[in-house]
Amino acid sequence: MSTTIDFAGEKTLPALLKMSLPMMAATFLSMAYNLVDSLWIGNLLGEEAMAALTSSTPVILLLNAIAMGTAGGGSILLSQAVGAENRAARERLLSTSFFASLGLCLLLTAGSEALLPLLLRGLGTPADILPLARDYLAVYLLGYLSVFLYNYFAAVLRSYGNTAFQAIAMLLCTLLNAVLDPLFIHWLGFSGAAVATVTSQMTALAIMLVYLARKRLFSCHIRQFDRSLLPLCRSALPSVVQQGVPAVSTAFLTGLVSGYGVSAIAGYGVACKLEVVLLYPAVSLNMALTAIVGQCVGAGRPDRARDYLRASLLFGSGLLAALTAAVLLLARPLAALFLSGEAAVSLAARYLLVVGVGYLGNGLANCFLGAVNGAGRPGTGMLLTALYHLGARIPLAWLASALGFGLTGIWCAVLAGHLVAAISTQMAARRLLWGEGAPSLPAAAKK
Repeated sequence: MSTTIDFAGEKTLPALLKMSLPMMAATFLSMAYNLVDSLWIGNLLGEEAMAALTSSTPVILLLNAIAMGTAGGGSILLSQAVGAENRAARERLLSTSFFASLGLCLLLTAGSEALLPLLLRGLGTPADILPLARDYLAVYLLGYLSVFLYNYFAAVLRSYGNTAFQAIAMLLCTLLNAVLDPLFIHWLGFSGAAVATVTSQMTALAIMLVYLARKRLFSCHIRQFDRSLLPLCRSALPSVVQQGVPAVSTAFLTGLVSGYGVSAIAGYGVACKLEVVLLYPAVSLNMALTAIVGQCVGAGRPDRARDYLRASLLFGSGLLAALTAAVLLLARPLAALFLSGEAAVSLAARYLLVVGVGYLGNGLANCFLGAVNGAGRPGTGMLLTALYHLGARIPLAWLASALGFGLTGIWCAVLAGHLVAAISTQMAARRLLWGEGAPSLPAAAKK
């Protein structure tokens, strides 16, 4: 059975589904992985522990965003080299990106461990839950290397059109975490959840490494490391920013919500856990289109890139409409699974109801962003992401809170941000794929 997909030559919808459905399965399993943590923590340790987990989340999101962005940026050039059938360029990019990613990860781990108290205080973490959040993150950072490398190797597989194995690895990881969570929480308390997470992540990386070795899809040699990293950095840096800006946005909103008390932080944390059901399918389509469009551009077929974008918009819209309707109908009972406090449950349910329709806009925006990135314009994607969060979501949320509109005003700012993202990314993608800025193969993928 082939482990790669020829996107330029295969039929559009079957190839899109073959690429995106395993990725969605993997992201849903990742969602289940995070939900299991929250369910055990909320039910075994209570509202204060859930608030500490919520305060830890922006730091985790930012670190994961850097890992995903670094991997995604390298995969743009790698997928184009795969589409151009250029083995030499592919091997050079693999070696360079791997060693650069490894060095970056080690620096981030050391720096984050040293700055943990400062980061948490900057997020407005209440003093009574700050020690819990600090201890959780200190353990989590011990396993950050496995998270970083797992994301890197998953991006390598996506460049070849292989996403099925990622879902298998994440399934095993999620099942292991579900078993280990209550055990380690019982033995070690709140920090035990972090120990279970680190153990599961290391297991997922080990499974990925065994698969890559058996399939011979990855080779890395220090002699192939290219010191002229400019082509790689040009793709990776904007991708890191694209992934990192939403994490900064979440950190800012967490800080705002912290001013409304521990129940508000806990309720907002539950809402964020539930909304990943609606955000992750869109992220999957984004990553899938980045690889698909990259291959099509590498093969000299921008017409096929346009076909895949149309198909993903139709498929994604239908899926997100159905999922959004289900989550909104069940918002309150779903929130009650995590916490028993009425105030926190009501807050979580109201957040989902207010933001509701915005999730469809977020799905469309992710499809357009994936196409823009795959076409070799990650800088454009970076600017669009900055507009969405830094130009709309963050200032509107701050203004709503400052003017006394409270939490509902902050939720409305989140909704407005999703709508701004959908409109702006649609305009950019149409200009790039149908207008004057037609994509071409970059030099780094030709060498």
